Amino acid sequence: GIKWMSSLEAKFEDAKDKKPTAEKLERLRREKINRFRNQHKINIQGTDLPDPIATFEQLQKEYKIHPKIMENIQAAGFQVPTPIQMQAIPVMLHGRELLASAPTGSGKTLAFCIPLLTHLKQPRNKGFRALIISPTRELASQTHRELVKLAEGTGFRIHMIHKAAEAAKKFGPKSSKKF
Repeated sequence: GIKWMSSLEAKFEDAKDKKPTAEKLERLRREKINRFRNQHKINIQGTDLPDPIATFEQLQKEYKIHPKIMENIQAAGFQVPTPIQMQAIPVMLHGRELLASAPTGSGKTLAFCIPLLTHLKQPRNKGFRALIISPTRELASQTHRELVKLAEGTGFRIHMIHKAAEAAKKFGPKSSKKF
């Protein structure tokens, strides 16, 4: 037989029959992420980029960041990641290259220090395993301070080398050949 209904009922019936497809769900997820990036003024370029994080707790859940590092982040008073941290940390944790630009005081140091310590996983007695080169001594000191705070209790040894002669005294005369 013929089924009679109003146009309003027909719209409701159509809506009931349509189940969200995987494509539609993915499109909605992408739209939500793009709104989030726009809201936080995160501009990105590239393909297959990881989603930004909204909280530091997501790092623990999604990327299995060392619990002591998470504790140190909270102890340092960081509650919510800054926009540069929201996007840069996941990009680097996925092993991707990154060129980022953000104003002074925006949290760039923490944005690269967290992935650095995470990739190193645990301390080893194998000499220098990571190197950060800074254009000024002041920036090197700031980076050193932040890394020391972040790595506290993890067993990582953080050093700042600013003169070759001091490095030879501190790490031995053959250190330049060894590392």
